[in-house]
Amino acid sequence: MSSVIAGTRFSVLDRSRTRADRPPGEALRDTVAMAREVEALGYDRFWVSEHHGVPGVAGSAPTVLAAAVLAATRTIRVGTGGVMLPNHRPFVVAEQFGVLESLFPGRVDMGLGRSVGFTDGVRRALGRGKGDADDFAAQLDELLGWFAGASTSGVRALPAEGLLVPPFVLAVGEGAVIAARAGLPVVVGDLRDRERMLRAVDRYRSGFRPSPWAAEPYVVVSGTVAVAADTGAAERLLVPEAWSMAHARTHGTFPPLPPAERVASLPMTAKEREFYEAGLRGQVAGTAREVGGLLEDVLADTGAQEVLVTTSTYDRTALLDSHRRLAGVFRAAREARLDPLAYDR
Repeated sequence: MSSVIAGTRFSVLDRSRTRADRPPGEALRDTVAMAREVEALGYDRFWVSEHHGVPGVAGSAPTVLAAAVLAATRTIRVGTGGVMLPNHRPFVVAEQFGVLESLFPGRVDMGLGRSVGFTDGVRRALGRGKGDADDFAAQLDELLGWFAGASTSGVRALPAEGLLVPPFVLAVGEGAVIAARAGLPVVVGDLRDRERMLRAVDRYRSGFRPSPWAAEPYVVVSGTVAVAADTGAAERLLVPEAWSMAHARTHGTFPPLPPAERVASLPMTAKEREFYEAGLRGQVAGTAREVGGLLEDVLADTGAQEVLVTTSTYDRTALLDSHRRLAGVFRAAREARLDPLAYDR
């Protein structure tokens, strides 16, 4: 049993994916219910995401959803993966997280991303443009300054001022450099592109400057992880999201997730098929033993301190079972079991 896995935190990001023929509100309620289940399984964090104008994602207000999750759970850390800072004024973001931390002290994480709206129409609705992502470093400095009470304008972000809400930067390219310069933990995805992930981690570690938020580099690797009783069942969990991504790349919009069995009967163009098959390749999927070995390799290569699972699928029961089996991998490693069948229990 790997000591690498034994010393690693494991967490979940739930994107509140909508499902075919079901209302968006159900996806939000499913997210809150999943948080309670994940907490019972011993995961370290549960994060929610931000997407706007996307039919396939109900989570458009991450701090509001995080509040609901915090109220429904007791011990697990809850945060955002992430709030897209270019979409908001840093002052307002500081206020929102200040409220969360004041209501649920010691349990709130502030995950921050630099993406803007998915389409031109969404960006116009948000009052933002693609270039706003270029101001992320300045926006991040301003946001952290509100917590530190560094404003010279006489305005104070209350109740955020003086609170310590751990910030994380979601990044792969330039964002990793920004995280390093600010001395913040970084979340790097995705697990399939090992070379790109390693480049980002290397850039982050080489440029890291200690800060009040983190004395040393802290790396979270994120991506899809699917675990089932057999490899085929785990791979079927990937089918709905792979089709949805292929549809998004060819039609410009994310649809709700269809059942895996329905995807087999859906017509696809050659380009859609290409994207769909690419979405199935290279994922961390299999039995608990197989996934444990794959994660050992990722963690050994990256030296990451945490794994953030971002899996989405139509079947929520199968998704919960996947989370349960993955929790067993980490639990077995922590208990230093030597039984070679321990992964599969």
